Amino acid sequence: MTPAEFDFISGFLKERSGLVLTKDKLYLLESRLTPVMRRWQIESLQELVSALRKGQTELAHEVTDAMTTNETFFFRDTKPFDTFRQLVLPFLLESRKSSKSIRIWCAAASTGQEPYSLAMVLLEEKAKLAGWTYEIIGTDLSATALTRAEAGKYSQFEVQRGLPTPYLLKYFEKAESMWQINAEVRSIVQFKENNLLKSIRSLGKFDVVFCRNVLIYFDQEDKADTLDRIGQQMPDDGVLFLGGSETVVGLCDRFAPIAGYRGVYQLAGNDVSKTFHALNTSVAA
Repeated sequence: MTPAEFDFISGFLKERSGLVLTKDKLYLLESRLTPVMRRWQIESLQELVSALRKGQTELAHEVTDAMTTNETFFFRDTKPFDTFRQLVLPFLLESRKSSKSIRIWCAAASTGQEPYSLAMVLLEEKAKLAGWTYEIIGTDLSATALTRAEAGKYSQFEVQRGLPTPYLLKYFEKAESMWQINAEVRSIVQFKENNLLKSIRSLGKFDVVFCRNVLIYFDQEDKADTLDRIGQQMPDDGVLFLGGSETVVGLCDRFAPIAGYRGVYQLAGNDVSKTFHALNTSVAA
């Protein structure tokens, strides 16, 4: 692949998805796009670039999907889900008791494991949520990933990655060689195609946003812009979860870290952290 061809495809991916592709990631192009090229009977990356330059829409979608579909699994990293269950949910039960409504957004939901994990947490606490309405919106750029997410079918390998065995028995049903998450869990989650680089106003307001392990692929400008637009879709006491290696520091002034909770953020000028620390003391006791 010539420098000009690499520049074209990296620019193509940046414009369509925000993905910043550096030359040391050339191996990703080869590994992720080989299946796409095989389906299209394309012999090389050079030939692929040529086809993309001709504006083949379906091919462009497949290339973008292949490069932006990221690894995910149930209850990934565990800690954010513990924090949500032990601290964020009790906080919302108190702060939203007049409206009795909770909305959660999982950005970059991929094949659905993250929003379904949150749905299972809510169902584990449904006695406390009697009379409440709650919904989770899972969005992703990849239509292919969202189709899988909506079906809610996972292989034995996928359900073994992070999913507690009691949850598998309680919330899944065997579907031939796959496991399908049951209708009760699926009813809580809606999936919608969305590009984080574009407007998100149509999605509405969210009390909690999970946007984990996606901004690491953006450049500084796109990170700052995305965080600012996420903040606009949250109430003053909303809570944002980012990946453990991600930060808002030096990017935007809209969010501030909640001290003691890695990857958890509040809107600047808020006192959610005080409530969190009080709840954490109560949980520890």
